Amino acid sequence: MKFRLTLFMLIFFFATLITSQLSATAQTGPLKVALAGLSHDHVYLLMQHYKQGEVDIIGIAESDPALINKFKKNYHLADSLFYKDLSTLLKHKKPEVVMAFDPNSAHLSVVKICAPFHVDVMVEKPLATTVKDAEQIVSLAEKYHIQVLTDYETSWYASNQTLYSQVKADQIGDIRKMVAHDGHQGPKEIGCSPEFLSWLTDPKTNGAGALFDFGCYGANLMTWLMDGKAPLAVYATTRHIKPDIYPRVDDDATIVLDFPKATGIIEASWNWPYNIKDLEVFGKTGYLQAVDPNTLRERKGKESDFSIKKLDVPVAPFQNYVAYVTSVLRGQLKPGNDLSSLQNNLIVVKILSAARQSAKEGRKIYLK
Repeated sequence: MKFRLTLFMLIFFFATLITSQLSATAQTGPLKVALAGLSHDHVYLLMQHYKQGEVDIIGIAESDPALINKFKKNYHLADSLFYKDLSTLLKHKKPEVVMAFDPNSAHLSVVKICAPFHVDVMVEKPLATTVKDAEQIVSLAEKYHIQVLTDYETSWYASNQTLYSQVKADQIGDIRKMVAHDGHQGPKEIGCSPEFLSWLTDPKTNGAGALFDFGCYGANLMTWLMDGKAPLAVYATTRHIKPDIYPRVDDDATIVLDFPKATGIIEASWNWPYNIKDLEVFGKTGYLQAVDPNTLRERKGKESDFSIKKLDVPVAPFQNYVAYVTSVLRGQLKPGNDLSSLQNNLIVVKILSAARQSAKEGRKIYLK
């Protein structure tokens, strides 16, 4: 009897595993997406994917009447797509993924709702505003066996993907220093929507100001380059250059990451004279700079001059987050330590939280 029960349990386990794998890979066509919130301006890129037929929006959870009317008018969306909250939406629809375009502080709430429905989630960067929230997200993802992915614009840069490949191929030797510059003239200055600004400039809903908004890019890329290992310590300073525009949050931050044999420097600001997202990596024998999405600057070995390479779009599925998320959710790719992975982004939140504490207390924070 005991043998039969054990055999039955094994058969049931493998049947369930095979069924889940088949259901993941059997999906074809555009990714079936539900949206949690519309207040994050990055949602407009998703709407371009929708217009091009690359995603199928089957539901939207949003409570702001003005935003609802705006999206209905601009994208010809049916009334039946809109739900007052995410729980109600998921009781009526079964998306492949919920994409969250709401405040950073709401990401845990989204995962709490989606996880029991066994619906995967993608959030905009960063994963969370506190380490406690990030750890709860990881726990829920593990308990309910769902994917929780984080989107960064810089994940889909051919320059960053090529830089990473060259570093891992040992083309510049061991990394000694990494420098990331990220930011723009300021969210108000570049014309972000009032709905976005209202929470982006709030220390509770965004986590901080430029420190979280743009510090996360460098933390994400450096964690990736360090093979998913956290720094030993974090030191940060912040400035309040435009208190009349951003009275509640920092608008400039410098973060220093101490790794055992390397240093990371993240310069995040809402005070750049132009939009910038670049990454420099200094190795023992060479140098690489991801100048912009499709430009790589390099100098290796005994070369005396820099060379500039113009790059094509990254190889699929790393050309954009829709292609990447589709590939992961349909069983064609495992996130591992990818830029979007939970493993990486838990460390990112630990770095940002330590940087926030460091700037407040004026001391180096050692990570546990």
